[in-house]
Amino acid sequence: MKAWVCTTPTGVEHLEWKDWSVPDPEPGQAVVAIGAASLNFPDLLIVQGKYQFKPPPPFVPGSEFAGVVERVGSGVTSIAPGDLVASLAGIGGFATHATVAADRLVKLPPEFPVTEAAAFTLTYGTSHHALIDRAALRAGETVLILGAAGGVGTSAIQIAKAVGARVIAAAGTAAKAAFCRSLGADETIDYGGGNLRDEIKRLTGGAGPDVIYDPVGGDLTEPAFRSIGWRGRYLVIGFAQGGIPSLPLNLTLLKGASIVGVFWGDFARREPAASAAAYTELTRWYAEGRVKPVIDRVVPMDQLPQAYARMSSRQVLGKLVLANDSGRVTSSGG
Repeated sequence: MKAWVCTTPTGVEHLEWKDWSVPDPEPGQAVVAIGAASLNFPDLLIVQGKYQFKPPPPFVPGSEFAGVVERVGSGVTSIAPGDLVASLAGIGGFATHATVAADRLVKLPPEFPVTEAAAFTLTYGTSHHALIDRAALRAGETVLILGAAGGVGTSAIQIAKAVGARVIAAAGTAAKAAFCRSLGADETIDYGGGNLRDEIKRLTGGAGPDVIYDPVGGDLTEPAFRSIGWRGRYLVIGFAQGGIPSLPLNLTLLKGASIVGVFWGDFARREPAASAAAYTELTRWYAEGRVKPVIDRVVPMDQLPQAYARMSSRQVLGKLVLANDSGRVTSSGG
């Protein structure tokens, strides 16, 4: 097999595309032939040694991937050779094959395109856990989504609309804001060209959003939190802007608001039954056309550095997907 190997977690430039052995499956494991993998912000942090999960080198990065089961170890009954699966493994995806614990795999319908399957598991699992489980978002409530044009942001727009919420999508350019509206957002904010607090006040009639979904952090967090509605729930997803913000805690008192941490990876590990139920609902919504991964482009797996560069440039709309030959490599845009 071939894989992108991280021997020194100090940056993308130290990754190597090289021959790598795929271990035989032990009891409870499966070998997956990877059709496609998607690129997520934690995949950048992990090869820089900046993510909360720090696997010992050498390791193969790639938190989210999909493919076909080739072999299973003893005791595995949930999946079988030939099944299409998506991975919850956290690492191992930027390769042609991976050996994965079977309980970190989600079986998908065989008609699910592998490139979409690779862009489904982490982002939609995160957004469902955040909005449905942690925030208990209800029909008729208003949710503000920061970084709405990215991978988790686009999934959050779709999931919020699926439950009947009003969506205000905020993004860093007018073009990205327009893109969010094309995905179903009711209102948009270009926070690169205007005052975020003023726009939130205008679009909510001064009441503020019931839920704020924040994968960005940095200097957006405090003005957004100051705009939250009474009994609002502020979802801490990540810090794509780079800075980890601090908040005056008196703001939570004044708004009767909650700051809610969202760590989907540990949720899936600690509460596997709840995670499986979430994916049952998500795959039903996919079949009904209520959610669908938004793919910026699909590139060959051996072009991972170029994909990282595109992600770092903040040009991505939706998800970047890397495909092996079985992933039907295509380009879907700009």
